[in-house]
Amino acid sequence: MLYELYPWIKALHIISFVCWMAGLFYLPRLYFYHVTEGNDPKTGTLFTTMETRLLKIITTPAMLATWIFGLILLAIPGVVNPQFSWIWIKLAAVLLLSVFHFWLASKRKELMAGTCRISGRTFKWMNEIPTVLLIIIVLLAVIKPF
Repeated sequence: MLYELYPWIKALHIISFVCWMAGLFYLPRLYFYHVTEGNDPKTGTLFTTMETRLLKIITTPAMLATWIFGLILLAIPGVVNPQFSWIWIKLAAVLLLSVFHFWLASKRKELMAGTCRISGRTFKWMNEIPTVLLIIIVLLAVIKPF
């Protein structure tokens, strides 16, 4: 039964991953602007609203959907051979991406409370983390090198 749904599950997994990545690319940029230009109460409120909505309405549901559809794909016999190393490295990269996601969520709370000590420059550099992990994940999923 699951094997017949494989193309749909894979498509939903990819769509979820793309949405998750979009949020992970945009959140550090929003945080950068929040830190560097959010001193005005109106601007700070706007950034807080944008960050909260992006995280709660798009990024977190997309992360959960990515994990759910990915685990379903792993459960389909013959789709992934657990003896190959690429799947374990890919899962480790996705786990690191999830840790990054939760780190961003914790920084949103700090930004809302006014206790965040991360500089705008650091948030600007944080955009590189999901980029590197995206490259690793996609290359492993498509090429399956080992």
